[in-house]
Amino acid sequence: MSIKFRLTIMNFLQYAIWGAWLISLGAYLGGELSFSGRQIGSFFATMGIASLFMPAIMGIIADRWIPAQKLLGICHIIGAALLVVAAPQREYLPLYSLILCSVMFYMPTISLSNSVAYNALAKSGLDTVKAFPPIRVWGTVGFICAMIAVDLLGFAQSSMQLYSSAVLGFILGVYSFTLPNCEVSKACKNQSWVDTLGLRAFMLFKQKKMAIFFIFSMLLGVSLQITNAFANDYLTNHFGVIDAYKGTFGVEHANILISLSQMSETLCILLIPFFLKRFGIKNVMLISMFAWVLRFGLLGTGNPGDGVWMLVLSMLVYGVAFDFFNISGSLYVDKETDPSIRSSAQGVFMIMTNGFGAFLGSYAAGEVVDIFGWPHSWFIFAAYALAVGILFAIVFKYKHNQEIK
Repeated sequence: MSIKFRLTIMNFLQYAIWGAWLISLGAYLGGELSFSGRQIGSFFATMGIASLFMPAIMGIIADRWIPAQKLLGICHIIGAALLVVAAPQREYLPLYSLILCSVMFYMPTISLSNSVAYNALAKSGLDTVKAFPPIRVWGTVGFICAMIAVDLLGFAQSSMQLYSSAVLGFILGVYSFTLPNCEVSKACKNQSWVDTLGLRAFMLFKQKKMAIFFIFSMLLGVSLQITNAFANDYLTNHFGVIDAYKGTFGVEHANILISLSQMSETLCILLIPFFLKRFGIKNVMLISMFAWVLRFGLLGTGNPGDGVWMLVLSMLVYGVAFDFFNISGSLYVDKETDPSIRSSAQGVFMIMTNGFGAFLGSYAAGEVVDIFGWPHSWFIFAAYALAVGILFAIVFKYKHNQEIK
């Protein structure tokens, strides 16, 4: 079995574990368990909490003491076990606590799986820049397949989605121990904790342009988990009680409809080089921000009946909204930071978007849903994204002729 194929299996399972519950959990929480918007939002804020420190902690452990492939397996097995315990829970506090603990062990595996892949490819004498992207795309395929499978099996509105994710987690946990060994770094043992944790990168906040960029990264990060948390719940439970929409495809198979978002993601990634060359980093990030306006606005105006085309368009625009900022933002950080802190600076970018931003956004969105209900909440989210985009256009200064072509 070739190393590329083995890593493809790893990536497929890595994201299938997430896809089995990430998009459908909101419908289960808001439907069968009747949780409030704030409570639903809190479950998706767990990913923001975990992203603040767990990847760094597990990264240190992998660098200093436990080989990355073994730590990957341990994290998946523990995370899967916690999901098994979480699945039968029906009260908010025990279910939330167990999901939080499970996510604490899952989120670090994203970077750990990348490290395992890079190490294995390098050991095989392959160019990681060329070899990794075709392998990584199978992660998105795994996510989509898990979403569709959970929908077709009828698990999208029950705790079976958590059991499904746990089974995949156990499989990958065991499989991880068969992957090529990643040596721990002796050099890392001699590093200071400041360097190991990448804390020097926070000095970038002293630079005005970087401080502005990181602040807007957080403000845009607020939008990242909103549709993951509420889109399925909205389609399934809001429209599901309206006679005109009962039995429609969007209500009965919301997960499959939403999977178009992930499909568009894979296509939009291919468009990014053209857009960066033609419009520049700042304008590509602006396009992303205004795509979020369309994403939310179309969800608010569409319906599973004669307005389903607006829902489909909302799903398709997601790839632009999500990837255009994440990738162009990452390129901006790469271009504007010193090589000695570049990796740490990327970590700060992720902390601001997927950490603080997603955490604040999930809780704030839950409060908005509880106060304003549907579909008005979508228009509030759209107005927020529009305000952030306008402010970014005014405040963030960057010349296209300085950028990477």
